[in-house]
Amino acid sequence: METAEATRRLHTKKQTLDDAYAAPANFLEIDVINPITHGMAKKRYTDYEVRMRTNLPVFKIKESSVRRRYSDFEWLRCELERDSKIVVPALPGKAIKRLLPFRNDDGIYDEDFIEDRRKSLEGFVNKIAGHPLAQNERCLHMFLQEPIIDKNYVPGKIRPN
Repeated sequence: METAEATRRLHTKKQTLDDAYAAPANFLEIDVINPITHGMAKKRYTDYEVRMRTNLPVFKIKESSVRRRYSDFEWLRCELERDSKIVVPALPGKAIKRLLPFRNDDGIYDEDFIEDRRKSLEGFVNKIAGHPLAQNERCLHMFLQEPIIDKNYVPGKIRPN
């Protein structure tokens, strides 16, 4: 009879319709999508759409979409390393070898490379944004929500209303 006692269901409260259709618990969704390669030769670069949806009170804007280059992700990482108390995860590498001439593919503009980098950048920004201390950093808000990053901004914390 001991096993029956150990495996019996816990008595849980039945979910009401009000519970089922209530506002969801706090969420923060960030997708890095739609890579686009611009320009030609040495002026060529790829950027990504960074789309955010949230109901967290610290974010005044609840939905945003901006385009960011790899160098913008580097900027965010450097800002957080300098100004916050969190351990900032690594970015995917610079792919120096892919910049060498005489390759049999498109180097850093190869579709598979761009897709792998996109996934890595999405993982990176979600790890950072999921950290409660990072969510208060002005640089993260600017990265996620401002069309143009003001690199002359004054670092600091965002205070929720």
